[in-house]
Amino acid sequence: MASDVAHAHDVHAHEEHHEHHDTFITKYIFSTDHKMIAKQFLITGILWAFVGGLLSILFRLKLGFPDMDYSWLKPLLGKWVAIQDNGTGQLDPEFYLAMVTMHGTIMVFFVLTAGLSGTFSNFLIPLQIGARDMASGFMNMLSYWFFFASSMIMLASFFLDGGPAAGGWVVYPPLSALPQALKGSGSGMTYWLVAMTLFIVSSLLGGINYITTVINLRTKGMTFSRLPLTIWAFFITAVIGLLSFPVLFSAALLLVFDRSLGTSFYLSDIFIGGQALDHTGGSAILFQHLFWFLGHPEVYIVLLPALGITSEIIATNARKPIFGYKAMIGSILGIAILSFIVWAHHMFVTGMDPFLGSIFMFLTLIIAVPSAVKAFNYITTLWRGNIRYTPAMLFSIGLVSLFISGGVTGIILGNNALDIYLHDTYYVVAHFHLVMGSASFFGMVAGIYHWFPKMFGRMMDEKLGYIHFWMTFMGVYLVFFPMHFIGIAGFPRRYYEFSAYAAFRDEVYLNLNSFISIAAAVTFGAQLIFGFNFFYSIFRGRKATQNPWNSTALEWTAPINAGHGNWEGQIPFVYRWTYDYSKPNCEKDGFTDFIPQNVPYSMTPHSNLPHENEMIALEKEEMLPHDKTLDTLSVLAKK
Repeated sequence: MASDVAHAHDVHAHEEHHEHHDTFITKYIFSTDHKMIAKQFLITGILWAFVGGLLSILFRLKLGFPDMDYSWLKPLLGKWVAIQDNGTGQLDPEFYLAMVTMHGTIMVFFVLTAGLSGTFSNFLIPLQIGARDMASGFMNMLSYWFFFASSMIMLASFFLDGGPAAGGWVVYPPLSALPQALKGSGSGMTYWLVAMTLFIVSSLLGGINYITTVINLRTKGMTFSRLPLTIWAFFITAVIGLLSFPVLFSAALLLVFDRSLGTSFYLSDIFIGGQALDHTGGSAILFQHLFWFLGHPEVYIVLLPALGITSEIIATNARKPIFGYKAMIGSILGIAILSFIVWAHHMFVTGMDPFLGSIFMFLTLIIAVPSAVKAFNYITTLWRGNIRYTPAMLFSIGLVSLFISGGVTGIILGNNALDIYLHDTYYVVAHFHLVMGSASFFGMVAGIYHWFPKMFGRMMDEKLGYIHFWMTFMGVYLVFFPMHFIGIAGFPRRYYEFSAYAAFRDEVYLNLNSFISIAAAVTFGAQLIFGFNFFYSIFRGRKATQNPWNSTALEWTAPINAGHGNWEGQIPFVYRWTYDYSKPNCEKDGFTDFIPQNVPYSMTPHSNLPHENEMIALEKEEMLPHDKTLDTLSVLAKK
């Protein structure tokens, strides 16, 4: 491994002073610079987040106010708002299902996978490991444009005559396999499958690039034991995606065969209008197995990057080393491995053998162990820290809160006996929106606030950031906490309305649904504040300094507006781990409360720990003679 790193260093040295002279098209559109591609993923993801959020508000209004007049939306939604005999407008029931489907698809894949992992893996991997770019800039560019093409096809499906896909974001057959099942099972479903195929290609291209880059292009001294936890999270996430996305691709391919070629992989003994279809011998349960083999790791594909981001931000703003660095890596690995052997806990009600269900229940509940390790280490890192409550830090602490809250409710769903009662109720919706959706979203937003200065050379407005945080934090709990009670009461998800059921016409539940819808609208309004702050600050924000958060990580040693290649001249070497905050006696070495990764132990004799002093001889022999950045290091470190 050491030779690999050395080779990477040689490549970097060979590339010193290499400059790219880009045109507007190659710099901003078909760019191979990982930083620009990260921004493309980010801005596309943000735009999709507003689309997905708006869809959720529309169907929440229907749930909270069943008799509401939607005629004011007719100019936007056209035929999907039907004018009743009394002159009021009502949402088309099948379009309601399409909105629910597209909200889930957009938020899970386009926002929390591409927008989160695509953005920060691209932006941070080369900068934090000391590389000039990804292993393959061309593949990286293709990754974004496959995602963009996928986005456009999914967007186009909204304008189809039958509307977009309407079989739920899990696209279970037979709704997804029979074009005649729903309006959204026709062309909309075909568009969904094509879009997701391109999305999977995008994810695989990105994942291969991330893994290759982390293994081969680390700067000299950046061993795996010195990698920031962000990189560990991105690396393991890429491995999970590489192993699981092809299974979803296979599932989608068989679904296409059933839809178009008359095969029966997922279909058997189907009657429509009293007529038996020709499909025999297939099983819809097969699709569920294939889908959830991706679907459950997907939970961690969106969550692990957010947890990695949170680790970095909490340590930086608590001014303390991350507690239990190795335990955090172990917990990432543990969660990743377990994520592949628990998929059937989504299928307890499919007629699964109770003994098999007990095994999956046991494996599912074990995930609580590495998850608890992460939560414990976040809290102990915060304990007695000199905490700076930046917007990024608040969102990171908010993530920890949501991770714990959603995790606790997950223990109940992991129990196969309890899950049978709660399956497909709003309890499930509340759980995964807390632990997967909201927690990952908080991690994504925290990352944007924290690395915005490195991305755009400017600062976001802090006051707007505080308003954004408190409205979002309170809003998320006001939406999803009462939703648990509605779920326990038995309210099924994806239903257009509940007024036909006497049990659900209780005024308490009607008021709770109205309250949730209002809270959701207010929370969505808070995101408009964020959107304004983000786009305004890109052009008019206060100019950032090189290291505004006094962070130890390597990316802050790069110039404020770094060009393609990240560093001018030699890439800094790495001599220590990422979390040297508030080391005793560091002021005697000329540092404040942080020592960057590129500072040799020989420059910090007063603050070194005993085993660190033992490293001095090695670095003098192998690294210092070749490090050309040391002349300016002391000045840089004190900034």
